[in-house]
Amino acid sequence: MSTVSVPDLPTISLLRTLVSALEDKKADQLKVLHVSGVSNITDYLVLATGNSEPHLRALRIEAEKVLDAAKVKIAGMEQGGFNSGWTVVDAYQVMVHLFTPEQRQHYALDKLWKDAAEVDLKTFETKAAAAPKTVAKKTKVTAPKKAAKKKVTPDKAKAMAKKSPPKKAAAKTKPATVVKPKSKVAKVAAKPAKKAEK
Repeated sequence: MSTVSVPDLPTISLLRTLVSALEDKKADQLKVLHVSGVSNITDYLVLATGNSEPHLRALRIEAEKVLDAAKVKIAGMEQGGFNSGWTVVDAYQVMVHLFTPEQRQHYALDKLWKDAAEVDLKTFETKAAAAPKTVAKKTKVTAPKKAAKKKVTPDKAKAMAKKSPPKKAAAKTKPATVVKPKSKVAKVAAKPAKKAEK
C-alpha cells in the first residue's frame, strides 16, 4: 500500500484553479492522481482529454495561464511533435498531461498509475488508493539439477593418466618449417615425415 503525504494548501489551491480552468475549456475525462507515495518525480498528475489538436493547444495555454498567475515555475513542456496527441506541462509538484482520446487510450496513464490515490474533484480530498489485487502464487517448475563436477586432486589426475591409453599421433605429420635439418632436433622432427613418404 502506498503512503500518501499530507497535501500543502498552496498546491491544493493550484489544483482547484487548474481543474476549474480546464473544465471551463471543456476538457473531458479530467482526473487528478496523488502520486507522491509512488513517485519521486511529482506529487500530482492532472490527466485531461481534448477532442483535437487545437483543443489540446487551448487546454495547454489555459494551464500555462493558471501556472503563471500562481507564479509557479514551469520545469518543461513537451508537445511530442506535430499531431502527437499528447502534451505535457511539468510544474514540479503538478504535472499536466493533455491527450487526444486515441492517445489517452494508447498510453493509458490511468492504468500505469493505478497504485496512486485519486483526488476527488469536488472536495479535493485524496481517496484511498485501490488495494493491489492479490495474485495466486505460481509454483516454479525447475529443471533437474546437473551433477556437480568432481574435484580432481593431483593424485587422482596421475592415476587417471596412467589408466587412459596414450593418444596416437597422426600418421602424416609434417614439420612446421624445416628448411635444412642442421640440428638433431630438426632431424628427429623430419624423420616421421620421411617415413610417411616411403
